[in-house]
Amino acid sequence: MEILEKIKEILPKSVSRIEFEGAEIIIYTKDLDFFKNSEKIIKEVVQQVKKRIEVRPDKSLLLPEDEVRKKILEIVPKEAEIKDIVFEKERSIVNIYAKRTGLVIGKGGETFKKIREETLWKPKIERAPLIDSQIVDGIRKMFHEEVDFRKNFLNELGKKIFSQKTLNKGRVRLTFLGGAREVGRSCLLVETLNSKILIDAGIISGSLNGFPILNIPEFNLNEIDAIVASHAHLDHVGFIPTLYEMGYDGPLYLTTPTLDLSVLLWLDFIEVSQRGGVKPLFTIKGVREALKRSITLDYEEVTDITSDVKLTFYNSGHILGGSIVHLHVGEGLHNIIYALDQKFGKTNLLDPAYTKFQRVETLIIESTYGAKNDVMPKRSEVEKNFMEVVNKTMDRGGIVLIPSFSVERAQELMTILVKNNFLYPVYLDGMIWDANGIFTAYPEYYGKSMYKQAIEGKDPFLSPIFKRISSPQEREKAWNDRPCVIISTSGMLNGGPVLEHLKYLAEDERNTLIFVGYQAEGTLGRKIQKGLREVPLEIDGKVVSVNLKMEVYTTDGLSAHSDRKQLLAYVGNLTSKPKRVFVVHGEEEKTISLAKTIEKIFKIESYAPRLLETLRVV
Repeated sequence: MEILEKIKEILPKSVSRIEFEGAEIIIYTKDLDFFKNSEKIIKEVVQQVKKRIEVRPDKSLLLPEDEVRKKILEIVPKEAEIKDIVFEKERSIVNIYAKRTGLVIGKGGETFKKIREETLWKPKIERAPLIDSQIVDGIRKMFHEEVDFRKNFLNELGKKIFSQKTLNKGRVRLTFLGGAREVGRSCLLVETLNSKILIDAGIISGSLNGFPILNIPEFNLNEIDAIVASHAHLDHVGFIPTLYEMGYDGPLYLTTPTLDLSVLLWLDFIEVSQRGGVKPLFTIKGVREALKRSITLDYEEVTDITSDVKLTFYNSGHILGGSIVHLHVGEGLHNIIYALDQKFGKTNLLDPAYTKFQRVETLIIESTYGAKNDVMPKRSEVEKNFMEVVNKTMDRGGIVLIPSFSVERAQELMTILVKNNFLYPVYLDGMIWDANGIFTAYPEYYGKSMYKQAIEGKDPFLSPIFKRISSPQEREKAWNDRPCVIISTSGMLNGGPVLEHLKYLAEDERNTLIFVGYQAEGTLGRKIQKGLREVPLEIDGKVVSVNLKMEVYTTDGLSAHSDRKQLLAYVGNLTSKPKRVFVVHGEEEKTISLAKTIEKIFKIESYAPRLLETLRVV
């Protein structure tokens, strides 16, 4: 391969092998002197080939694993709370999992450097969740079990990426396979002369045909080079395991929190489907195949994903690890910004969506709340009113029941309660506790103020007011622990443990039911919002009518999506003015309305594409 031959010409003969790890080039050497003093020559190589390169010692130079483990435990302070040390000898990597990663790295990186200098192994530092998480532990275990597969997969992927020359000409086409003039099943096909890339592949929960439309001439699964996942909500990632079961065997790019949260949602989706007597769209096999081929990136980390496309993730402000996707096509040919889902406003958890792009030719933006009247109240007023309702219920000895989505919304509520010095018990039911474990593993993805709290040992998810419900007996305990708050899935009362709580709490006037998220048409949550008070619930295998006497309150304004003002502000605050805007991820009227407004205000060509429409942007 041309790029490897070019590198070999510059490097000394002591290099034992050169391999790819995806878009990164790894040089292994048996020459200890070259390994320790290779910085200057590697800089020269990087300048010539314009690719990321790393030098590692050949495994023959490495200290024995038992000795390395002992040295690491001697070098790293006990306060770091190392949970596990795992070796990948073929890659010369030692993975160190610790609850306080800052102490493993050390001030100025001195502890990290000392580990490397004394052991020669490359330390890879990862945070252990502060709340035990079977999902995080299971994913990391699988990566280590599949180390040989992943090593070969990444090497072959690198060969594929670098086998073709970048073409700085030709077409770029977008085909909307889902999520156009609708909410759900987001899926965008991006085509260049060299590449075919899918951004997201979601579902519409509860719909028999609620998945991307693939039976069109433009789509061939065998031609897809990469899948990019923006964030872990099923309307964006719910179809990805199915694609792997259909035969896709390429890479999946996403942030590490998005991977962990996606797996949590995928496994729950399988379980809920099976419990409801419905054949799930995918099985554990699809989840495992996706995991084996996943490549995680940090925010602002640039990587080649095909021969003519570079990918960068940026904070979307939407959920933990949620990303605005930036695709750079060719050598400056075209820049696509995929900005959905996003929040251009500060929340307790996250900072606002990123806007400082050097170039934007095509912007793709959501319109979930894109109508003229979709303007949310001030967050401070929303939180104040929410706490007033909660405190009044506590004063009368009642229980607040909050149906909530397990990812983002539940955690936002928890931060509000902690911020307001709430002292009563808060019980968490469903997947929320597992999601919290994932959150505590990645505080670097929090907003700046929240991150500062976390590294100072004040992570709100560790507050003693939060109690886990993991059995029917613990639910009964929560019902008898008055006054208290119960946050439970699902968020729209369309299943999940929240219905068990509703059955028990509905007929007590002291209690309050608080809706904190969107209630879709046809769901039990929407029906109650509209005034339904004789609620059909299944008790002992029979559907009976339960008299809803508890107070019902809706908290508007906690959405993780931008409202209309924020969407327009996002476009206006981009440091590079787009040449065109495509408005998707909204009801038809909202997408059209927002597109017209963007065009009128900013004088930018704007359009709400239809399902299956293919548009050429270059």
